[in-house]
Amino acid sequence: MKAKPLLLTGIVSMTPASLAFAEEGVLNTGDTAWIIVATALVMMMTPAGLALFYGGMSRYKNLLNTFAMTFVAYCLASVIWVAWGYSLSFGSDVHGVVGGLDYLFLKGLTITSLSGSIPSYVFVMFQMTFACITLALVLGSVVDRMKFSSWILFSILWITVVYCPIAHWAWGGGWMGKMGALDFAGGTVVHINAGVAGLVVSLVLGKRIGYGKEAMFPSSVTLTALGAGLLWFGWFGFNAGSALKADGISASAFMVTNTSAAIGALSWMAAEWIHSRKPTVLGLASGAVAGLVAITPAAGFVDLNASLLIGLVSGAMGFFSVAVMKKKLGYDDSLDAFGVHGVCGVWGALATGLFANPSITGTATGLFYGNPRQVWIQIVSIIGTALFTGVATFILIHLTKMATGGIRVEKEAEILGLDTAIHGERAFEIDR
Repeated sequence: MKAKPLLLTGIVSMTPASLAFAEEGVLNTGDTAWIIVATALVMMMTPAGLALFYGGMSRYKNLLNTFAMTFVAYCLASVIWVAWGYSLSFGSDVHGVVGGLDYLFLKGLTITSLSGSIPSYVFVMFQMTFACITLALVLGSVVDRMKFSSWILFSILWITVVYCPIAHWAWGGGWMGKMGALDFAGGTVVHINAGVAGLVVSLVLGKRIGYGKEAMFPSSVTLTALGAGLLWFGWFGFNAGSALKADGISASAFMVTNTSAAIGALSWMAAEWIHSRKPTVLGLASGAVAGLVAITPAAGFVDLNASLLIGLVSGAMGFFSVAVMKKKLGYDDSLDAFGVHGVCGVWGALATGLFANPSITGTATGLFYGNPRQVWIQIVSIIGTALFTGVATFILIHLTKMATGGIRVEKEAEILGLDTAIHGERAFEIDR
């Protein structure tokens, strides 16, 4: 969970993040060095890890377009964050809904400003990487058919109107944090948020030409597996870095993150092996990501045994959502952003309410440690995030549609491939 820099108002429960404020004004070089490294790890997850993961799953004629949309998402979110996004997320609380304009263009922050025991600029950068990857995750539901210009405008609107308020709710002193919701590194803010948004945009876009009637093979499972490995590596910064300190909580988050990812991969593999008689590399990669998604909100609150169960369930749940639920309901979530991030994000947020162990932080307590109310709080945070994201995304994608003359590429461009039609490039030289 993230600390609100400089301002202590609105922090109710003493989580690892809020504890950091007890040392406001004392720079810790060890903490600073670790969070700089963690920030670099999370940065790598978007233009490298996620680009490879998503690019490999897209069709060969759209691989570069997938890379471009991921890359531009990182660039747009980076600029928006330092201009007004950080302020809307972590500025002084406005009725529990959004941050004020205290830090517009990082006004008031200097090289001596501290957020807990680290420089505020480091905290700003760390938080920026979360905004970047959340936006890029939405892309997984819409590849192969969305206009590049529409994606750019939608990205600007979505980060501003959807991501920033929800980040404020959970981490910046908003209503969700005041209520006591537990989200260590982004179950609601990142995964449920991105998964629901992706589903909404994919439904508005409509299905790809030939979806359900012709095979749509990944361009390179090798690239996807490599991307999954980079995501796994970067996720250590994502989760362990969210302690905002180099301490025991960070170490525990490091351990449970790896454990959940590993057993998530094995669980997905087993479910797929039983269902289709073939354990695929794509399934192993997807299962690892499912385990990482589910442990994200819980990483700093649960112990090893809980992480084993969280990862085990997430792998099987992710496979079911992709192989059974999507086919039964018939929606075209291209790369399963909702099936993995949305569904497993919900499980992770609920599991946090079940398994939060007070021996980890000294404060966060779940159902199995005597606090049944925490489960209800988690449910409210899940529903609140999903409803706001769903409605706001629906409005924003229609505004984008009006502003850009439609959000879907022309039929001819979709058939030809977006690499050639939009970018004038090709990822592979195909002999014909």
